[in-house]
Amino acid sequence: MDMNSLISTLMSSDSLDGISQVTHTSSEDTRSVLSAALPLLLSGAQAQSQNANTAASFGNALFSHGQQNTSNVSSFLQGVDLIDGGKIIGHLLGLNNNNALSMISQQTGVNNQNTGNILAAAAPLLMSLLGQQLGSNNANASPSLLSSNATNMMQGLDMASLLTGLLGGTQQAKPQQKPSLLGSLLGGLFGR
Repeated sequence: MDMNSLISTLMSSDSLDGISQVTHTSSEDTRSVLSAALPLLLSGAQAQSQNANTAASFGNALFSHGQQNTSNVSSFLQGVDLIDGGKIIGHLLGLNNNNALSMISQQTGVNNQNTGNILAAAAPLLMSLLGQQLGSNNANASPSLLSSNATNMMQGLDMASLLTGLLGGTQQAKPQQKPSLLGSLLGGLFGR
């Protein structure tokens, strides 16, 4: 899986501007929230694909979302469903959804409501891109294949490196704080 390509698309100016328009937030707030949340969301996707109770439904969701056309990210985001996005976030972050949103909000300085809206707008795009990266457009694709691909491809995902890449170019103080946020959230959310 080309995680760099997926992250580049999610963090592109088209994505940030589109999410900002849908949520009535600034592009800078959107960038801050996504930078803090992406490692958590990808860890959540990894956990969903590896859990026997959730793998099948996660594969179905990847397959369904992966069929959506994301070639024009701005157009895709104009039609995004925030309620559906909120449900995706709930699945990815699990029972500690509210705690995670509060911690991301505190870390970024973006209020809870805007943090939740930004993530809800980004979630369908994340699932679509992830489904496409895992092969939903392949003629032989199936939900179970996508779930299996997610498990295999995401096993080696280095969240610390991902976080470092997302923090590139930010203020010096923030990168020192965010790894502890990531560690505490991952530990609390996924038992790591």
